[in-house]
Amino acid sequence: MGKLTALKVKHAAPGIHGDGKGLYLRVKDTGAKSWVLRVQFNGRRQDIGLGSIDDLTLSEARDKSAFLRKIARAGGDAIAVRDKNKVKIPTFAEAVDLAHAELGKGWAEKTAEQFKASLDTHAVPRMGKRRVDEIQVEHIIAALSPIWTEKPQIARKVRHRIIQTLAFAKSHGWRSEQVPLAKEITGGLAKQPESKGFRAMPFKELPDFIAGELSKAESPARLALLFTILTAARSGEVRRSTWAEINFGDALWNRPAEHMKSGRAHTVTLSDAALTVLKRAKALYGEEGLIFPNARRKPLSDAALGKMLRDGGREETVHGFRSTFRDWAAEKMPSIPFTVAELALAHAVGNATERAYLRSDLRDMRSSLMSSWGAFAAPSLSRKQANVVSIHA
Repeated sequence: MGKLTALKVKHAAPGIHGDGKGLYLRVKDTGAKSWVLRVQFNGRRQDIGLGSIDDLTLSEARDKSAFLRKIARAGGDAIAVRDKNKVKIPTFAEAVDLAHAELGKGWAEKTAEQFKASLDTHAVPRMGKRRVDEIQVEHIIAALSPIWTEKPQIARKVRHRIIQTLAFAKSHGWRSEQVPLAKEITGGLAKQPESKGFRAMPFKELPDFIAGELSKAESPARLALLFTILTAARSGEVRRSTWAEINFGDALWNRPAEHMKSGRAHTVTLSDAALTVLKRAKALYGEEGLIFPNARRKPLSDAALGKMLRDGGREETVHGFRSTFRDWAAEKMPSIPFTVAELALAHAVGNATERAYLRSDLRDMRSSLMSSWGAFAAPSLSRKQANVVSIHA
């Protein structure tokens, strides 16, 4: 029977208190208490830390010390045995690298790059040296506060990626505490300025804008901008598009997964207006490689499309035309199901279960919707002209 009891352990004063057979309770001046086992190894005394009293009860400490003492008596290295299954807790900086390497396998290259770069820039400098099991809400707040109101969109992405990294750490057993919730972090930060999103052109002004662009000299950037508007696509999807993706016979644009933000292949139905733009590009630049190449036969930059807007005296963004399309669909096509317009934008619709049951991509309905959009936005390019007809589900 040892000399210590649970009550003595609880009330032990600073110092070292022996239990017998080499087991000691060490109490610091701060009140922190831990277990130490003293054995002989290779003729020298060896003090082995067993852990805090928060991790080991007196009974558990005795059991652990008896096991390690037996190893030492047999001439073995008790410390090596103790550490054999011990988990090394990485720092936050190390966890970012590990999460990037593993999670990035399922992401697009650009997504993986942004994950790592944003954390290295905004989070690692302030909390990179802390172990992931030590990071609390206040540490995350301290990292985000310099950019929270100055760069709100970036700050929210960094917050999400910090949470992703800590969740990754917890799944590997490096962290026992629950991962902080986004609202817990936000509660300690200033209110962000209201997001203005991407500036979008009111849809009523769009036909006149496109008519004005059609009256100007054709260029890869101008045609690419028109095609972006008429397909409600993202700029990058258009700038990287190739003729191999176009099926004129079925009026389809088959976009590969590597060009998509979602990482999933997506097919766009092409209106008469969009097909007319493609035919003009084909006549000007050929039908091999990129549809809208720059002078060096490389993809256009995003700034090249934006310049067309600036030259036209507009302050909206290219991405904002997706909102223009969505507003038009909501107001002028009220009978069109929400899902159809969202699928036209290549958005994920519903939760995972709902998506599992939605086997159809509603292509026929999307085709009718995009034809009406083309007729509205560019009537001179459309056989249908400007007769916008509501489509019934």
